[in-house]
Amino acid sequence: MIPASGSYHLANVRLHASLTPGLAAAFDADGFALADIAVADGRISSVVAHRQSNTPAGTIDLGGRIVMPCFVDCHTHIDKGHVWPRKPNPDGTFMGALNATGADRTARWSADDVARRMDFSLRCAYAHGTRAMRTHLDSVAPQEEISWPVFETMREKWRGRIELQAACLLGIEGVRDRKWFERLAKRVAAANGILGVVTYMLPDLEELLDQVFAQAIKHGLDLDFHADETDAASAISLKKIAEAALWNGFEGNILVGHCCSLARQPDLDVLDTLDKVAKARLAVVSLPMCNLYLQDRRADNTTPRWRGVTLLHEMKARGIPVAVASDNTRDPFYAYGDLDMLEVYRMATRILHFDHPVGDWPQAVTSTPAKVMRLDGFGMLAAGSAADFVVFRGRSWTELLSRPESDRIVVRDGRAIERHLPDYAELDELMVK
Repeated sequence: MIPASGSYHLANVRLHASLTPGLAAAFDADGFALADIAVADGRISSVVAHRQSNTPAGTIDLGGRIVMPCFVDCHTHIDKGHVWPRKPNPDGTFMGALNATGADRTARWSADDVARRMDFSLRCAYAHGTRAMRTHLDSVAPQEEISWPVFETMREKWRGRIELQAACLLGIEGVRDRKWFERLAKRVAAANGILGVVTYMLPDLEELLDQVFAQAIKHGLDLDFHADETDAASAISLKKIAEAALWNGFEGNILVGHCCSLARQPDLDVLDTLDKVAKARLAVVSLPMCNLYLQDRRADNTTPRWRGVTLLHEMKARGIPVAVASDNTRDPFYAYGDLDMLEVYRMATRILHFDHPVGDWPQAVTSTPAKVMRLDGFGMLAAGSAADFVVFRGRSWTELLSRPESDRIVVRDGRAIERHLPDYAELDELMVK
């Protein structure tokens, strides 16, 4: 049992090398070593190699269970979450999702509706062990005037439990209205948000990207793009974003999500794009569950032929920061999910082959997104950091990633939290069609 307060020692825990900087221990082939963690006053006071003897009184022996830092989920849509019962996707396609979401947003997204679904989503993420989250907010007029104040209220309500960030979301064609887009950029800046758009292969894409970068530079904003969420090999907006970052001399952080089409392009084109992405210091997040669901869905009931994910291994080999995240939850873009980053990592391991060797892939749901989000001290277990971690039953990757780990222990500020997942029935009155 994790004590409710005070100081304690966790002995015989299994930690991963990529998440415990400075731990001098004998790591196995998967990167694990047995260690002891000391906690005092809500912080980690030490992380050392496991000692077979001379353990302090009251030590809790975890028998080799895996302990990981709390998760960082850098790409979600909690303003859309949980609308599926009232507005499902009729055919599971990307266009079906766009149309269904647009109709639901226009008809139903009041401040109360958005707030209640956001709070439900955050309670799910918190119970599963997420410490920080970035959500995109649909910001086409007039929704930006509704959702951004709700987000700011929710951020304050959840401060200390989940560090919450937001990026605006609109099709890049909306940037053509320069005065409106500048007002939106000011609104985002006032909320300490991130400037974001969805890019498509439009004739004036380069000009529109220049406008996005200009507003980000003017208001001191980081950038977050949705790009190339398609199987069309002709979709190369990831490369266009990298080129725009270079010629605009952009110095902020840039995160680009999806980038699915890269996996469909000729090798020489891929290499050219990745070289530019690395030079421009872009980070990339893949959304394996949502894109497995949406991409290559066929109207004739034939089997999909590709996985919908981007080339994370090739990116990582070039030093490009890469992450995976939850994306959508029970909405027209993805009918399932619960903002459980262990599920995301488990699925990513299977879909993207984050194994043999495991290497430092655990950073893709912890320290890498934390750096992209400028969250110092998040996603690592080290002396001096907050005692925010998750204790699992699994003692190896094959044990950890074979079961849901629904009885995991989530520790925040050194104390085990009450892990209550909200009941879907709470949202029933919002789902009346």
